[in-house]
Amino acid sequence: MIFRYNVSAAGRCSALFSTASGFAALLLGIIVPAASSLSARTQAPKSPVTIVLPPRLVAGQPATLAILDADGRLAPDVTVELGSEQYANQTNLQRVTTDIAGRAFFSAPSQGGVIFARVLGLASVGLVELAPGAARQGITVRPFISQRDPFSICGASFRGDADANSVRLNDEPGLILASSPECLVVLAGPKAKPGLTRIAVDSGAAHGAASATIVSLDWESPNPPLTPGKKSVMTVRVEGSDKALAIVVENKTPGVLRFLRGEVQQLRTTGGPVNRAQIEIETLRSGDFSFHARLASVPDPDAARRYLEAALPLAPKDSQRTIKKLAERVTHHQGDIEKVRRELDKILSSALTGDSRALLEAARAAF
Repeated sequence: MIFRYNVSAAGRCSALFSTASGFAALLLGIIVPAASSLSARTQAPKSPVTIVLPPRLVAGQPATLAILDADGRLAPDVTVELGSEQYANQTNLQRVTTDIAGRAFFSAPSQGGVIFARVLGLASVGLVELAPGAARQGITVRPFISQRDPFSICGASFRGDADANSVRLNDEPGLILASSPECLVVLAGPKAKPGLTRIAVDSGAAHGAASATIVSLDWESPNPPLTPGKKSVMTVRVEGSDKALAIVVENKTPGVLRFLRGEVQQLRTTGGPVNRAQIEIETLRSGDFSFHARLASVPDPDAARRYLEAALPLAPKDSQRTIKKLAERVTHHQGDIEKVRRELDKILSSALTGDSRALLEAARAAF
């Protein structure tokens, strides 16, 4: 679901929302047009696609990926190139094309490490395990999940073919976007409501259940109304929980509007019956404003270390020393996670592209 807020010159805010093909729609951003008195509006740039991979795969085993278009709809007939860091000569690659459902079936590389999925100059990455986690009991789901963003369910004995698994949230079906024997990536169904939810997974060979709380993150109208050259405050409101939550807020249009404390911020909501977080902003010029708010990741230092180590030989030489130190710090000083986050943000603020950027973004997301 994509929310669009039109702020009038008088400061009133009317809201429109639309869903992209129902179940397949994802909240990839929230478009906030400038006040109607600001006539020169420009469309916020969109990434052509988003690649959805399972966060963990098993070497040599089948898996499913998904491709989402710029509006968050599953995209058919998109060709994806897959390989691992061992394929430095690029001679042993897989090419798969998404079906009518916007998904593609493939096999993970035969060696452990990192898998890359590439399309239209973009890359996404996942970790490849040498063997499935057979000793793992039950399924693992983070305690809070988004009503509109995909979330991961990890365990063992899932099917690499997404359609061979089923997920239900309070007896309502969820949409499985990507899958491997280790993890599923799921989108809650249109009937999912904020609040405590029971999640049940059935892969035929195995069953699992867990509980989580579904929350929605919604934007409130800026106060005062947006005006070029003026400062204002945007508010993210949480529905579904009165717990203080860690969220990440990203400004998708920094040329039009500026976050005063950084274009990507990790915030903590207030908790309580009015559960919210606020961002100080400044409007630079007229235009369409786009923001994304999501729940912060549950820290996974091991995944972050593996991504950093894989990024090291691919990164620009002037960044390699810093990346090496960050990998060592994650390994030996896990209390320094906040410092590692800040250093990664500095590196990612540069014009870094390609596989090295995908790996560093994955390392950052693991925190």
